[in-house]
Amino acid sequence: MKWFLNELTKKKQIAFNENLDLREELVKRSAEILDCLPIEVSGEIAYDDELFYLDYQIKTTLTLPSSRSLKPVKYPIDILVNEIFATEETLKGNQELLDNDLIIVLDKDIISLDESVTDNILLEIPLQILAENEEAEELPSGKFWSVLSEEDYAKQQEDKKEEKKSPFDGLNGLFD
Repeated sequence: MKWFLNELTKKKQIAFNENLDLREELVKRSAEILDCLPIEVSGEIAYDDELFYLDYQIKTTLTLPSSRSLKPVKYPIDILVNEIFATEETLKGNQELLDNDLIIVLDKDIISLDESVTDNILLEIPLQILAENEEAEELPSGKFWSVLSEEDYAKQQEDKKEEKKSPFDGLNGLFD
């Protein structure tokens, strides 16, 4: 779904409720996404004071590989998106607006809902996702190696600091 800027300046506000199929685009842009259900998008786009306000909600479910076992994991997404767009001409005379707000500068006379939805879904992909029961499972290990949790690593580093004390530490306070 796309809107031309001159259409938006005339209508001032347009509400929408769409089901988008962006699976192909998402899979192409991120190797982490295995699958994506149709995306429910509802909201509105408005024009006021030479700015275009795009406010909508995204609901979908992504299939991502587990960070530990690479098993497919269903990851539901339900986010609110608020974006502000402006043309280059609008921002030329208003540097303060650009400094104070996160404004997306339009290089074309079109605002694309598909692009915005795709970008915002890609930003929501977590760095770590685990399949059911993987958090409770023991971390993988081998003969001379093992995977440590962050807490175990911090404890190990603390223990190393304590071990590195000088052999002469026992003499401290001897002549006090």
